[in-house]
Amino acid sequence: MIQEDRLIDLFKTLCLINAPALEEADAVAWTKQYLIDLGLEVWEDQAGAKIGGNANNLFAKLPGNKPGAPRVFLSAHFDTVEPTAGLIIEERDGVFYSASDTILGADDKAGMAPAIEAVRVLKESGEPHGDVYLLFSCAEEIGLKGAAAMELADLNLDFGYVLDTGPPVGTFVTRTATHDKIEFLVHGKPAHAGKDPEKGINAIQVAATAISRIKSGRIRPETTANFGIIEGGTGTNVVCPSVRIRAEARSTQVPELDQQIEHMIREFNRAAEEWGATVEIKHVRHYDAYEVPSESRVVQVAQRASSKLGFTPTLRTTLGGSDANIFNAMGIPAIVVATGMDKIHTHDEYISRKDLVDGARLALELLREAAQS
Repeated sequence: MIQEDRLIDLFKTLCLINAPALEEADAVAWTKQYLIDLGLEVWEDQAGAKIGGNANNLFAKLPGNKPGAPRVFLSAHFDTVEPTAGLIIEERDGVFYSASDTILGADDKAGMAPAIEAVRVLKESGEPHGDVYLLFSCAEEIGLKGAAAMELADLNLDFGYVLDTGPPVGTFVTRTATHDKIEFLVHGKPAHAGKDPEKGINAIQVAATAISRIKSGRIRPETTANFGIIEGGTGTNVVCPSVRIRAEARSTQVPELDQQIEHMIREFNRAAEEWGATVEIKHVRHYDAYEVPSESRVVQVAQRASSKLGFTPTLRTTLGGSDANIFNAMGIPAIVVATGMDKIHTHDEYISRKDLVDGARLALELLREAAQS
């Protein structure tokens, strides 16, 4: 049975350990010792060296006691989108918030704590199960880098669950988007802005011309594009010589995504030509979409587990990415489990005590149902 006080203490402790992306070492060290103390087999990989961080991915195994049962995993990530140093957690009416000037960090400690509690209860109960793994990644928030560095072939995993999306608990993400990143570096021509402005080519103006012609925001129901970062210029008295624009596009339909990327590239090239400027373009397919069929074992197990607890096991589509994108690309079926954390990536982030408990109950039921599948 899920121990509520134990779960809440674990959640708070994890939140209070500052763990921005690429700086999760303290959180990994604390969690590693906690899992060792639970009697699990625990190890790290060498992801930190591969991705330029100070921490590795962390793995734990609860050996199976039921021959032939599937090898399954629960996964979540250590890192937060912002530092949480100085975090003060406040509980109001059964809901946890940050009372400081930091985010709460429920994304993704609200995945980690229920996953750990579920495995702990399963171990304590002695009930039958196959090999169960915990996969805790680093640097998820900056491009799923930790998961991409994992080497999982030797684990022979059958399927698993990534605890990393918002409410309602009991629902699952089985379909996501392909996500592309694109960077434009516009080269204009510097000149003195007061003396000889006509001798310059303003890179900001070139970029503005291109951006004004590009469709962005929601392009179609499941296709979006965004310009997120612009950097450039040396001073107000200099015609801007260069500017860098970082953008993205994502879609569940790759042809629509390709069309949008082509549109963005075409307009930047056209604007550069019109102004007599040049543009360097870097385009990267950040991660691939997945769609896990509703009849697959990983989904059927999830829906049965959710229904047994009285939840509504809705299957959802999202344009956001998670480590499940990486696992599916590796050939390991995985879907995302709703945790109840809400308003993530903002300072208004929160999660209720009830949703944390329900998330742990569901994680445990997933492991139980998997053992019977």
